[in-house]
Amino acid sequence: MADTELAILNADTGEFLDRDEVGEIIIRGPQVMKGYWNRQEATDAVFHEDWFKSGDMGYRDEEGYFYVVDRKKDMIIAGGFNIYPREVEEILYEHEAILEAAVVGVPDEYRGETVKAFVVTKKNQEVTEEELNEFCRARLAAYKVPRIYEYREELPKTLVGKVLRRVLVEEEQEKAKNASAQEGS
Repeated sequence: MADTELAILNADTGEFLDRDEVGEIIIRGPQVMKGYWNRQEATDAVFHEDWFKSGDMGYRDEEGYFYVVDRKKDMIIAGGFNIYPREVEEILYEHEAILEAAVVGVPDEYRGETVKAFVVTKKNQEVTEEELNEFCRARLAAYKVPRIYEYREELPKTLVGKVLRRVLVEEEQEKAKNASAQEGS
């Protein structure tokens, strides 16, 4: 778009990143909003100087093309490593027995968060956790491999069929809350 600039920002340091480095995609131009009406705190949360923070994590290649890796809010931080659920899901979808997959971060005492995969297998197909683990280990860095698998008949979806990852996160939070309450009684 004319008069539009995009860049990649390291959200932790506020530094602009070079090509092939993953960070938050930021945008500025005349068509970008200036802020929320009478909500300075909300405006400050979505701007870095005069750049709008998109909430999308991505990178720019050598030719200047931008690629979205995942949503910032979906990123899992396990043991200090950033893990993008979409990357893990794409690997799971490569397995011949997997019909659907969704990946979320769940609390982990040691790592902060750990990777949990919800999977739906194709009709009349089975795959064990050990088989999925081996499959993922051959294709992903060790810290990205799901530590927990949950098999489901179906995944929660929108009316148009998009998997509702946030519903799975809410279910996990409720489980953790109930477990904590049981430990306290």
